[in-house]
Amino acid sequence: MVKVVLANTMVEVTGGQRQVELAVVNFRELTLQLLARWPQLEEPLQRSAVAIDGQIYQDAFAEPLDPKSEVFFMPRIEGG
Repeated sequence: MVKVVLANTMVEVTGGQRQVELAVVNFRELTLQLLARWPQLEEPLQRSAVAIDGQIYQDAFAEPLDPKSEVFFMPRIEGG
């Protein structure tokens, strides 16, 4: 089961649930399952960066996920 941690900004969308565990094989499947559960996450997910096992990705669409992976969604920092 992949452990998913959602940013505080997403908690309202998920009804207060900040963590979830899902059985998935890649990041695309993970996002599809999250959207099936919480369709209103679509916009926040598009505005998020993601860290998989500590490595930050701007686009993790095809990344494979190990069953022991931890996926953290966080606000994307623009500019700099």
